[in-house]
Amino acid sequence: MDAVLTIDLVKDANLKFPRFTTAGPVTRHLDVKGYEVTTGIGPDLMSASRDAVAGMVDHLCATRQMAAVDAYMLVSTCGDLRISEIVDQPNWVVSFYFPRCVFE
Repeated sequence: MDAVLTIDLVKDANLKFPRFTTAGPVTRHLDVKGYEVTTGIGPDLMSASRDAVAGMVDHLCATRQMAAVDAYMLVSTCGDLRISEIVDQPNWVVSFYFPRCVFE
């Protein structure tokens, strides 16, 4: 895969964090076959995120007989971590979406 970037330096922009624009979709969604989804729920978004990812690693190990390190590498390249719910604070729901078509 090749990527072409154009970087513009805007002096005195005083941004708190980096900002960027894309010309189109950032992913080619692989949702034809659906997703396997695991969740993490708790008062801390980072912990809930870790729980959602760990749940998917465990799921792939159990259903695909993968080594944990292989499952972790796979989810780090083809999954989407999303904040699913924030209205029941302090219980945040984070979901990890893994495209089912990866194994087909």
